[in-house]
Amino acid sequence: MKKRNAVKLAALALSAGVVSAPAVVRAQSSVTLYGILDAGITYVNNTGGSHVVKFDDGISYGNRFGLKGTEDLGGGLKAIFVLENGFHLGNGTFAQGGAEFGRQAYVGLQNQWGTISAGNQLDLTNEFMEGYNISSFGSGYAIHQGDFDRMNGDRLPNSIKYMSPDISGLTFGGLYSFGNVAGDFHEKSAYSLGAHYAHGDFTIGTAVTRLNNPNGIYAFDPYAMIGTKTFLGQTVATTNPTTGAVTDLFSSTAFNVDSQMTYGIGSSYALGNLTLLGNYTYTTIKGFGESSHMHVGEGGAQYNFTPALILYGGYQFTAFEGHKWNMGSLGLHYLLSKRTDVYVSGDYLKASSGVNAVIGYSFTPSTSSTQSDVRIGLRHSF
Repeated sequence: MKKRNAVKLAALALSAGVVSAPAVVRAQSSVTLYGILDAGITYVNNTGGSHVVKFDDGISYGNRFGLKGTEDLGGGLKAIFVLENGFHLGNGTFAQGGAEFGRQAYVGLQNQWGTISAGNQLDLTNEFMEGYNISSFGSGYAIHQGDFDRMNGDRLPNSIKYMSPDISGLTFGGLYSFGNVAGDFHEKSAYSLGAHYAHGDFTIGTAVTRLNNPNGIYAFDPYAMIGTKTFLGQTVATTNPTTGAVTDLFSSTAFNVDSQMTYGIGSSYALGNLTLLGNYTYTTIKGFGESSHMHVGEGGAQYNFTPALILYGGYQFTAFEGHKWNMGSLGLHYLLSKRTDVYVSGDYLKASSGVNAVIGYSFTPSTSSTQSDVRIGLRHSF
């Protein structure tokens, strides 16, 4: 069905372009400027052996500004585009590895059969699963361990993407990312597939995403990501027996793996002012002739005391290579307007003995198996 829809879309694009060419000057178009700014103060009890109080930004939502637009090409066909930049509010530098439009950059065509787009785009795990990561709504730090399951809202470059229209609450899509490696179509390529269904107070979503030879901003630094000193049977960090200082062996050189594949399913149900959410993800990392599997289960809720005062809470359990992590997160948001809110949040993480706890790949790992943070912040959107 998806293949037939894609063919119909391409045919409509060609025919509409030919038929409406003389009328281009009369086409209706629009361009919108939008963005989010988030800043605040965070306290972390243990980062590399010391506590820290620091300015941090892009936490509740990633800082961004973007342009998006449409052009009516006639016959129900539209041209669309998005250019979205991520940046650090504290010093004005680009995020996403320094890319000017690292958050999103694509152009496409849209009609009643769906949307086909090309560029640097969000994967289907983001489209259909990220909204169930309830802990991160409470605290933007509380993504799943190391973001191995890509629940943090990740993108795939050099990609072609199809997204269906809403069909009685059902949407689905697929994406393929080209590796652009001469002589090897497989290397550095990726794909992502997913679907979502909403009916009344109930929603459910699922997605699978696979990366071959993860690289660039998605390359692995295992100790920084999850605080373990071994990974896929390899030593990734060492401890000085005299001082106890930890040396991350892959802090500046990527730890190369063959593939990363994650499957997830999530659901929510609204009961008046209370919304219950949960998700489960299963991720396989392969490399050095080994395969390791991460299981993450998460549950939590959102409660609206008033339309302006919202409490988020979540709990995550993670298991990987014989280690376990337990994390609880809370966040209280007060909306000063539809576009501006203030919030306070906190997380507590407890890892297995021998693992240096690190919350959400956000801080330097603790020197113990626990780590906690408290944050107060302000967010504005436009």
